[in-house]
Amino acid sequence: MPQERGYTPPPAPEAPVKHRMAENGEIVSYTDKEYGVRKDDGLGIIKPLNASGGLLFLALLITAFFGLMLYGVVQMAVTDQWHIMGEIWWMYVLVLYPLFAGWAGYFKERKAEKLRKARNLPRPVK
Repeated sequence: MPQERGYTPPPAPEAPVKHRMAENGEIVSYTDKEYGVRKDDGLGIIKPLNASGGLLFLALLITAFFGLMLYGVVQMAVTDQWHIMGEIWWMYVLVLYPLFAGWAGYFKERKAEKLRKARNLPRPVK
């Protein structure tokens, strides 16, 4: 018992696992790396994209938006309108976070898919 003198807790497992429901309805044990990105809906109205295809689409969309923003900087430099850049520079900093988060989520889920495929595990749904 934890209250007894000299008690030592059991060692933690080397690879902690998550017990989640798979696509086929059974409960499967996944390691953190096999699970990938968060799968639940967070009780929101809009269901999240958490498959690698959807995450790739979002990452490409954000990258295209950032490319358009960089094109705007080039146009400001060519037309010598640097005063505009002084007013909107913070938008570039704001777009960097979703840009990196989108690509990181895609690569994390893609790696998880490969690990699940190697162990022949179904995709978790929750």
